[in-house]
Amino acid sequence: MIDWKRVQALKEELGADDFLPVVELFLDELEGIVMRLAHGDAERLECDMHFLHGSAASLGFTAFASLCQQAEMALQRQELGGLDLGALLDCYAATKKQFIAGRHLWQGEAPNVAVR
Repeated sequence: MIDWKRVQALKEELGADDFLPVVELFLDELEGIVMRLAHGDAERLECDMHFLHGSAASLGFTAFASLCQQAEMALQRQELGGLDLGALLDCYAATKKQFIAGRHLWQGEAPNVAVR
């Protein structure tokens, strides 16, 4: 679900001082878009899927990034029947929970984001 090597690589790329603020920003942005999806705002869906895919991949959220990419591609092909927002939201929640629970693997304080 999470590529911990990618998380560590991101930490090394950013440096220890900048890593936590960037993670918190990513999680806040992801959370905002996920909440919009949960409330059925389909107006920006394809753009949101593209953003979520890129952000999730940057954070090492491999399973979630893959689902976002699949959703983005389905939307580009206008195949809305293959879009399972429930599975996507569930995957995000599980991934976020695992990421925060595994904070010892990226050696820092947990991001200041509640686990839902």
